[in-house]
Amino acid sequence: MDWEALVALVVPSLFIVTAGGVLILRPIAAKLGTLLDAMAREKSSSALEETRRLRETVETMNERLSLLEERQDFTERLIEPRASGTGSAEGDRNR
Repeated sequence: MDWEALVALVVPSLFIVTAGGVLILRPIAAKLGTLLDAMAREKSSSALEETRRLRETVETMNERLSLLEERQDFTERLIEPRASGTGSAEGDRNR
């Protein structure tokens, strides 16, 4: 078998296949990159929207919790004197 003849056939064939692959696959890869970039931007914007919505929910819950704490403090202040002064309150009413 003549190796020089084989190399003379393989090298140009390999060059043609490589150049053809680059010419065919480059536009496909560019379109795929654009598509992936668009998908990443869409996912990022939806993640930002989700983060904004969660932040609003947490702020609302924080406001409601603060209001609940104020109401509980008020209720505890109302109940506290009656609980500690039960004996004297009855004595005042009997007089």
